[in-house]
Amino acid sequence: MKNKYITIVGLLASFAIGYYLNTIFAQKPENANIEKTKTEKQNNMKLGAFSISLSVKDLKTSKEFYEKLGFNAYAGSMEQNYLIMKNDNALIGLFQGMFQGNILTFNPGWDENANNIENFDDIREIQKQLKTFGLALTSEADEKTEGPASLMLTDPDGNVILLDQHR
Repeated sequence: MKNKYITIVGLLASFAIGYYLNTIFAQKPENANIEKTKTEKQNNMKLGAFSISLSVKDLKTSKEFYEKLGFNAYAGSMEQNYLIMKNDNALIGLFQGMFQGNILTFNPGWDENANNIENFDDIREIQKQLKTFGLALTSEADEKTEGPASLMLTDPDGNVILLDQHR
């Protein structure tokens, strides 16, 4: 009987010590709430459909290449010097003679089928948030307007990012 009490007391003591040590070592730094808030805001930003816009030398050759990868022309035309190619929910824009370099493109308010999304962040709200994070914009949306607008920024490696809201 004495051994049973010693075992129970030992288990309770182990539990108490474990609980105490967990509260001491599991405490987060004071700035953890600030970092969590920043991350939550960043993760809640709804940028819409994503595609990469490629500057191509020969639209016909690029079209044929991406068709071999399973992409099909979805929008645009050869006469307009651009095609939007689609493979399931992957989108690639092929643009001949319209800009230099490649661009990461997001379309707030659209899904990958160019269907309107009911709940989306307006580009002007996204712009305010990006400025709050200290990001420099190379072009901005007019905050006094509504509807279609765009903004551009460049990532640390020189990649251009376009947010292009069509509605």
